Parts: sequence; C-alpha cells; structure tokens
Amino acid sequence: MSKIDDVLVGVTALGFDTAPLIYFVERHPTYVDIVREFVQRVDTGAVLGYSSMVTLTEVLTQPKQKGNTTVEQEYRDLLLQSRNFKLLPIDSTIAERAADLRARYRFRTPDALQIAAALASGCQAFLTNDPPLKRAVELRVIVLDDLKDR
Repeated sequence: MSKIDDVLVGVTALGFDTAPLIYFVERHPTYVDIVREFVQRVDTGAVLGYSSMVTLTEVLTQPKQKGNTTVEQEYRDLLLQSRNFKLLPIDSTIAERAADLRARYRFRTPDALQIAAALASGCQAFLTNDPPLKRAVELRVIVLDDLKDR
C-alpha cells in the first residue's frame, strides 16, 4: 500500500486547498506526481473531491495577470468540469464556520473558508501544503511535504 493509500484510509471525501491544484495544473516538479495520485483517485471515484470558490479566485489570478488563457482554461476544466469534483459556493453556513475556525485557530480567511467548505461537504480529510492547518482537529489534514520521498 502506498503512502497516499495510507493517508486516505477511511476517506470518501477529500477537500483540496488551492496549492495542490496549482502544483498539478502547472506541473510543479516536486509535487505534480504526488498530487496526480490524489486527482486520479477523485477521477475514478475512489474519493470525492471538494474545494470552495475561493480556489477559483486564487488559481485564476496569476494566469489572468499574465494573459495566459490556456492555463486559465485548464483550471476551469479541472475545477468546473471534472467528474467527482465539486466547487462549493461560500454561503452563510460556510462563512460562519470559517469565522469559528479563524477565531479558534487564527487561520487566515481563505484557509478558514477552504476548511469550512470541506467540512460542509462532509470531507474527512483536507489536502494542503500548509503545515499550520494541521491545528484543525475537525478533519485529517494531509500535508504534501509529509508525503515526499526524502
């Protein structure tokens, strides 16, 4: 069993932070292979993938600044057209839960919104590369750097 299989034991729904999706689409040399394994599990339906609309804002900003419409479209295809993956709107329930997470863990607003969306969609785990998010005890936080071969 792989490290990824190990961290996904008991996980049927996985929240995605923005960074892993950037690593995947923009083929970050250190992380693309690891993230690809998570994306493949979502694509096959082994787990369902979720993120919030915050992700769409974050991933499109730099391609828009650079006029890179090809990368913009890759993000739209991944986030809006992938099977077994859903972007959640920020509603009042998610916003209030994010405020609670911010108050309890001192998370930045985007991070709190991402985790709140993952919780609202029933995720048991959240994929990130931001170690301080491990403070959240409401779900398993999977940090990509912890999965790298050293």
